[in-house]
Amino acid sequence: MREKLLDPLQIKNQIWRELGRSTKDRHHSWRTPVFASLGLDGQVNARTVVLRNVDHNAGKLQIFSDSRSHKLAEISKNQQAFFIFWCSRLSWQLRILVNATLSFDRAELDRVWQAIKVTSSASDYLQPISPGSVVSSPDQLNIDSLTEHPYFSIINSKVIDIDWLELSRTGHRRAKITLESWDWLAP
Repeated sequence: MREKLLDPLQIKNQIWRELGRSTKDRHHSWRTPVFASLGLDGQVNARTVVLRNVDHNAGKLQIFSDSRSHKLAEISKNQQAFFIFWCSRLSWQLRILVNATLSFDRAELDRVWQAIKVTSSASDYLQPISPGSVVSSPDQLNIDSLTEHPYFSIINSKVIDIDWLELSRTGHRRAKITLESWDWLAP
């Protein structure tokens, strides 16, 4: 049985350690959270994304996207979004409210793209057809039809608060965490 962390600072630090670890460990369950934003039609849109970078000191989470993706237009209209994480090893759920913004820093975009373009992930940003487009068949998307121009973007998300939930047979625990505060909540 794992040791139950009791101190709020220990729990908060463990959350940020695990988030940081998930960007390096392909098997960490927090590597692929759900990202939810408000659609242009007023409906909630949720999709699985890959967490790419975490900055604990700045309270920021970073993901990448095809620049033609609907989520970019959604973020431009309404910056508030949620990340949802579940880790069965810890029995922890995180619901992280963020202000998401698009990076327009050309130096950052170029630096990150230089690292990605030599990986298999590059094809995710080189498809000539934009995400969500209707295609006649899956064969319409193939490696031979890739464009030379990357449709690559970075989404930076500033954490507003974290709703942490620990499920346990000995009693669930929940807290609302900001960079400055900690409040225990009824689970």
